[in-house]
Amino acid sequence: MKENMHPRYHKCEITCSCGATFVTRSTRESLKIEICSQCHPFFTGKQKIIDSAGRVEKFNRRYAKFNEAKQEAKQKESQSA
Repeated sequence: MKENMHPRYHKCEITCSCGATFVTRSTRESLKIEICSQCHPFFTGKQKIIDSAGRVEKFNRRYAKFNEAKQEAKQKESQSA
């Protein structure tokens, strides 16, 4: 095998823009990141669903039509029986 082929793997201090720091191992000595698990909305529970295309309302309208048709069918069935 060739010698000195692989990069050095040493301790790396990672610093987030929120101020959180932690140590791991990497080929770099330090990393500065924009978002981490302490400030990411998904991990903190502050994530909000943003429906810019109206998908939720579209689904609710379609589902409402389905329920109306189902109820009308039940009424016709009960009237004919």
